[in-house]
Amino acid sequence: MKKFGTAVILAGGKSKRMGRNKELLNINNRRLVEMQISKLERDFEEIIVITNYPQYYDGLNCKTFKDIIKNKGPIGGIYAGLVNSSSLHTYFLACDMPIVNRKYIKFLKNNLKEKKNKACITLLGDWIEPFNAFYSKNMIDDVKNYIENGGYSIHELVKNLDVLLIEEKTARKFSPTWDMFINFNTKEDVESFLKENELGI
Repeated sequence: MKKFGTAVILAGGKSKRMGRNKELLNINNRRLVEMQISKLERDFEEIIVITNYPQYYDGLNCKTFKDIIKNKGPIGGIYAGLVNSSSLHTYFLACDMPIVNRKYIKFLKNNLKEKKNKACITLLGDWIEPFNAFYSKNMIDDVKNYIENGGYSIHELVKNLDVLLIEEKTARKFSPTWDMFINFNTKEDVESFLKENELGI
């Protein structure tokens, strides 16, 4: 099994505050998820999208799968991604995150390469950033058991697992403004981001 061949984009969620499905979000007249795929495919052989609308991805360089355990939010998406991944360690991103930081992904891979941790996640203070992170197939049973016992929080799950944590000060060397962890929740978020950034993919 390849160690780092797979990236997963989670494309679920209600998108209530955005007012439309985030999977169809356009940035500069191009779908954000297409931009994510085009960048991720430079570093990963397999791109998986967890989605309830596989028809949105026809013609794109990705595989699509639906949630295996329904209505569990992001943690259910992580479970489905890990089950369907063909790699030991899988990179996870949400479909509303505009920045794919390839240098940071490489840094995470290098840190995880010789270790047996079940995940590699970045800290913001004492809080974790659940995406722009790697999760391992070795935690599939942990995730399933946690969900089946009523668990819903990624933060609570990883507290009890062997996780490699990257300190905030280290991550900020790659992203001083923390933009690689930004996600869009509203139209105003998108407009504000575009005013301050040129999104070059």
